[in-house]
Amino acid sequence: MKKRLVAMTLTAACGSAFAAPLHLDDVQTRNRQTHKYTCATGKILHVTYWNTANGQSFALVPVKGKQLLFVNTIAASGAKYQGGSYTWWTKGPRADLYDAMAGDNAPPLLSDCVTINR
Repeated sequence: MKKRLVAMTLTAACGSAFAAPLHLDDVQTRNRQTHKYTCATGKILHVTYWNTANGQSFALVPVKGKQLLFVNTIAASGAKYQGGSYTWWTKGPRADLYDAMAGDNAPPLLSDCVTINR
């Protein structure tokens, strides 16, 4: 049975409160998993990952109270996902969230996030 990555919500680029569902009918997902992470600050994140039939991977990561869609990119180690200026980088059960707008040497927004369950 083919699954589809659907119903992601986007906010209009103009910054208005208008939001519409985004249907990605051409992206056939193979599987979906939600992982629960606890970070060094005590913050708990629920991150959902999709692996697609064409080899792409996506992650839905909560950032500053909003769910953002991240796309997998090349990484020397682990799995690296980009969403706008943000990077969600996982290595085994650990993950960090970075903001490129904070500068090259800035510490992660969230660090030492560890999977609590799979």
